Amino acid sequence: MFDYGVVVFANYSAAEKKEAIAFVKNYASTIVDLDLLEEYRIEIDSNIPKVIIKNDYVTVPYVDPSVLKIVMLNIAQSVALDYYEALTDDLITSSKKYIQELEHRGKLSISKKNLLKYIGKVLNVKNSIVDNLYILDDPNLVWDNEELHLLNRHLKANFDINPRFKDLDYRLDIVEDNLRLFTDVLNVRESSRLEWIVIILIFLEIMIALLFH
Repeated sequence: MFDYGVVVFANYSAAEKKEAIAFVKNYASTIVDLDLLEEYRIEIDSNIPKVIIKNDYVTVPYVDPSVLKIVMLNIAQSVALDYYEALTDDLITSSKKYIQELEHRGKLSISKKNLLKYIGKVLNVKNSIVDNLYILDDPNLVWDNEELHLLNRHLKANFDINPRFKDLDYRLDIVEDNLRLFTDVLNVRESSRLEWIVIILIFLEIMIALLFH
């Protein structure tokens, strides 16, 4: 099990996996209501000189705990990216709704409180990615082992780990840019409202002065 909540199994039956997940859920602080799954096969062929990476399996000359860990790490990162991609898609969909409202109505109907909640959600997703996914850094395990380094590099390429991470970061930047725009629009709205309040107060003050003069 990885820090970001992904559980990876090797040679577990369906019943064993179900039992293990049920056990882990008892201690989980947040349950993700998404069916995220990645299956990847490891084949062993002692006659090959180096690893062979395919879309749905990898062939290695031998398997030891280090090889397993590298394969499981990349699977876990791929599933975690699936999760954050789904969250980002939801954020972008919400953002598009407000942009279309600006385009067609020339104003935003969202309240300042709900906008702040939305900002908090975006920042929470981005901070969670930064805190949990060390995708751009190679694990310490591969530093002094050329075979593991190559295995890790090829698996990252196979799962498109780095491009997906960069695309995710780019899309979150777009959402943040939209948030800055929404905040500016709301600030203008609040400023305009305050100006009208000041004008009304001045008007009332003048009327009271005239009535009681």
